[in-house]
Amino acid sequence: MSLTFAIAIYFIIWWMTLFAVLPFNGRTQDEAGEVVPGSPASAPAKPAFLKIILINTAVASLIFVLVWSIIVYNWIDLDFMQIDTGIPT
Repeated sequence: MSLTFAIAIYFIIWWMTLFAVLPFNGRTQDEAGEVVPGSPASAPAKPAFLKIILINTAVASLIFVLVWSIIVYNWIDLDFMQIDTGIPT
């Protein structure tokens, strides 16, 4: 696996896990009873973006290590995914 491919895969995994981690420990302004005028009631009351980013990075790193291991050590045989184009090599 090349470094560029690894970085691309990590970024994709990180971005996908962000949407899974975002709702953790989230209280809306409506739930907190402190709706700021001009903002929707569904806006976060006390966003902890740094905490969310750190948790997301940890989760994405664990998933990336699993994906990297599967690719590098051939734990899953991906040869069945090859498409026969009919063009002789």
